[in-house]
Amino acid sequence: MLSGSSYSIVNEMLETPGIMRRFDGSRASGWAEAIDRKGGLFLTGEGASRIFPARNLMDLALRRNISWRIYTQGARQAAEYDLKDFIVIGASNSGRTRELITLMEKLKRDGVTAYGITAATGSKLTQTVDDVRLLTCGVEKATAATKSTVEQALVYQSLLRGDEWKNQAKAADSCEYVLTRAVAPEIIEHIKSASLIYFCGRNNGVAEELTLLANEVVRKKSCYLEGTYVLHGVEEVMQRGETVVLIEPFKEEIDKYREVLKDRAGVTVIAISSFDTPFPTIKIPLLDGFNAYIQMMAGWNALIAAGLSLGINLDKTARARKVGNEIQPDSV
Repeated sequence: MLSGSSYSIVNEMLETPGIMRRFDGSRASGWAEAIDRKGGLFLTGEGASRIFPARNLMDLALRRNISWRIYTQGARQAAEYDLKDFIVIGASNSGRTRELITLMEKLKRDGVTAYGITAATGSKLTQTVDDVRLLTCGVEKATAATKSTVEQALVYQSLLRGDEWKNQAKAADSCEYVLTRAVAPEIIEHIKSASLIYFCGRNNGVAEELTLLANEVVRKKSCYLEGTYVLHGVEEVMQRGETVVLIEPFKEEIDKYREVLKDRAGVTVIAISSFDTPFPTIKIPLLDGFNAYIQMMAGWNALIAAGLSLGINLDKTARARKVGNEIQPDSV
């Protein structure tokens, strides 16, 4: 159960519901209209600044049949594309990410409209884009991005101009609930003892982001399996001692998950779900427009609980850095 802590990552996670509660749903005003005119939106950035924010937006847009053409890739791959028919938005909490700055410099030379999202006033990113939205979450001290990732996602989501913002306070309350409730000891033990953790779920950024966070928080090897990929061959190499985490599993496949994973492959299966499953389950509420945030924060809670139980210094990594690939003055 997350509560006040000496660890920055825990405290920054606990700040996230308040950030959601205070978020101004009109923050992206002007950008959506520009995208309407262009018809194409390209989202870029690296790591946690892209995985959940971009994937969540794309998932919501498809569910709402939004007519925009929306794509996402990392900045180095994006630099290989002709993006003149897109509005490009790049997110970097530090505003100093090497790949993104290099791309934005190129887009500026090519005359492509580009916007930026960052928490760093006056950073290099703010100087290379046509417009910028500054995050209000404040500086993150922890290596793993948490509150900035959620605020970036909220900025992206506000582009859709949906009516879910009427449930904003309820969403913040739901996120606070799943962040602070106790995680069953059985689930903590399954995460602690796993030699490898598979995160399985929709391509909305949640399972993929938790895969990254597992590396940073519990220092476990992890793998993201999209959709029902977990039922299509990977069981051949799964081994006892590994754990599968199902994120809001597809109800139609529950029996098959049990047959293939638990009975045949012999791996441990746990779930983060709004409904009961035959596996140890973290039950979460549903709230249209905010389900992905609730799912991810339930995952945060479980990973932190396991990390604390393992005695890991959650803020001190051996190799990972806050700005993974920082641009240097002589690179510009």
